[in-house]
Amino acid sequence: MPDNPAFAPPDVNPRLPNVLLIGDSISIGYTLPARELLKGRANVFRPLANCGPTPRGLEHLDEWLGDREWSVIHFNFGLHDLKCVDEDGKMANPPQSGAYQVSIDRYEKNLDKILTRLEATDAQLIWCSTTPVPEGSSGRIKGDADRYNEAASRVVAAHDLTTNDLYSFALSRLESIQIPANVHFTDDGSAVLAARVAQVITQALQSA
Repeated sequence: MPDNPAFAPPDVNPRLPNVLLIGDSISIGYTLPARELLKGRANVFRPLANCGPTPRGLEHLDEWLGDREWSVIHFNFGLHDLKCVDEDGKMANPPQSGAYQVSIDRYEKNLDKILTRLEATDAQLIWCSTTPVPEGSSGRIKGDADRYNEAASRVVAAHDLTTNDLYSFALSRLESIQIPANVHFTDDGSAVLAARVAQVITQALQSA
């Protein structure tokens, strides 16, 4: 089992609703502060892994969902789909020399399948938009998060889901929360994202 503290199980209160966070390293970064912010209001879980691109989601979704009853599922895929890789599947640098790990068309189709499976849980679903790719980021091209988010928005609209627009939220304060030339966030930046995530989840729980 990975030893990242974010993978440690929460202290479960059976009287509280269960929340599942699905996502890549960005979500790993905000898991612990979001869990702390939601303490006393929800049991916050996440898969014991980086959920990666949509093909990994399709492969492991049933495993991640398990048999627990979920009240809210907050989820994202994107940064690993839009990652540029070489012929050996390694990160391409410069990114323009490689190919997208998952094409935008395939991403949209995969996301539709993922949403259909998540809807079967009867949980409140919150799509979280992919956070910005800055200039100079390894293996990724600035602006691609916008393109993949646009594709995701079509799927989300078709399924009539709530969106946590973490892209716009992060973009408005990017210089103060994101590591330069890197898709990842500082610890303080992850805490800022966590506050937004916890706020959106709280609103969903209150509307249940």
